[in-house]
Amino acid sequence: MTEPVLAIRDLNVSYGSAQAVQDVSLTVGRGEVLALIGANGAGKSTLFKAVCGMVRARGGTISLNGSRIDTLPASRIVTRGVAMVPEGRRLFRSLSVEENLIIGAQAGRPGPWSLERVYQVFPVLEQRRRQPATSLSGGQQQMVAIGRALMSNPELLLMDELSLGLAPVIIKDIYALLPSILGDGLAAVIVEQDIGRAMKASHRFVCMLEGKVSLTGHSGEFSREQISAAYFGN
Repeated sequence: MTEPVLAIRDLNVSYGSAQAVQDVSLTVGRGEVLALIGANGAGKSTLFKAVCGMVRARGGTISLNGSRIDTLPASRIVTRGVAMVPEGRRLFRSLSVEENLIIGAQAGRPGPWSLERVYQVFPVLEQRRRQPATSLSGGQQQMVAIGRALMSNPELLLMDELSLGLAPVIIKDIYALLPSILGDGLAAVIVEQDIGRAMKASHRFVCMLEGKVSLTGHSGEFSREQISAAYFGN
């Protein structure tokens, strides 16, 4: 069997005495899109932070291409090939669109993604490359955040709440671009509140409830009622 790009085994993460993630295990293969769903407070963002080295696990392991990364600092995890599109985009206000994108390349990883490639996927960013990134519309800022992550030439792309605060037509456009973004065999995990959209965009899903995995399987394998029960704990 091919080694998964991401393998999380029995992960536990706590904030003080509050356990945010409890005994979570999941894998993501090369070229696979995994949807991570669950209500607010389910532990999704904490899991992302643990993968990126922003919080430390209290137990379990996180491996990238068979090598553990849960003991590495965040900067080393980026150079190993993990990139995140954070919730709320978090662009650098004082920098232009192009300068924000260039920051993503500081990991120094070789690969197919360059400014030219990002501009091919998001032509509007080339037109606005000299503008302050935060002067763009919400949808265009999300494109900058995605482009910045891709500029690191990752092997694993984590996308946290891609559609948050965006108009439906912009969300549709961004999701329509995902095949061209992920077409080089990238492994990806998408956190998305819209369950239907998450299922359409993914191969498999993991549903979390109160820090634990409540349901997992192939997208389209379960009814909305089953997913709703796992999502809300009914």
